Amino acid sequence: MNHEKIWNDILKIRAKAPLIHNITNYVVMHSTANATLAVGASPVMAHAIEEVEEMVAISDALVINIGTLSKSWIDSMTRAIKIANARKIPVILDPVGAGATKLRTQTVRMFLKEYNIAILRGNASEIKSLCDETHKTKGVDSLAKSEDVIDYAKELSKRYNMTVSVSGSVDVILKDQKIIKVYNGVPIMSKVTGMGCMATAITGAFAAINADCFVAAAEAMAVVGIAGEIASQMSRGLGSMEINFLDTLYNINLNDIKERLKIELYDK
Repeated sequence: MNHEKIWNDILKIRAKAPLIHNITNYVVMHSTANATLAVGASPVMAHAIEEVEEMVAISDALVINIGTLSKSWIDSMTRAIKIANARKIPVILDPVGAGATKLRTQTVRMFLKEYNIAILRGNASEIKSLCDETHKTKGVDSLAKSEDVIDYAKELSKRYNMTVSVSGSVDVILKDQKIIKVYNGVPIMSKVTGMGCMATAITGAFAAINADCFVAAAEAMAVVGIAGEIASQMSRGLGSMEINFLDTLYNINLNDIKERLKIELYDK
């Protein structure tokens, strides 16, 4: 993966405008839709069980985000994932707050055990909690570092044959024996509500046009990190940071990626 490959996939997203079906949380629907549009994809937010089957059937990727979970949402998510699996549409799962409550943790574990998840994308505490039942998270915030949970991520990847993308000061993306570390991004990004959720939706956009989910997940995190770096330089605080992030994502170009991309690939 290099800057030219990332840029070519951005151009593919912009040309195709893949439809990304998001069953996501109330807190981030607006920003997630805008981030999906900014990268060049087309978002739809549909969680009613009466329509999810039809919506998934016309989508290019399905993004599941458990941030504001309830039984009715679990039912809709389950039905949507079933249809996506049957149609070989990639499913990207964001286990928001896994480890904080039994409902969240058990729901994610059920999805992982019973269905095919292409990419699991969360913070270090969320990833660790899915392996270690004694681990607790602080709400939706991470109490662990991404590089400290690589063994847990490897275990999940192997067990469920999926790509795992762990966000943090260093983003870690792994599948099988391959690991990509992305060093892009700035600390203020962790203070903006929904930034991780936006990253998951953007991951869905890349997975919609790239059959290699490992590469797609790494490309998404690199683009998110680079856009965050640029946006932070023109922002005065959290509010302007979100706006500037969306503007930067919309206007990102080949030179931005070439000049700023900081990644390492490990293939053991």
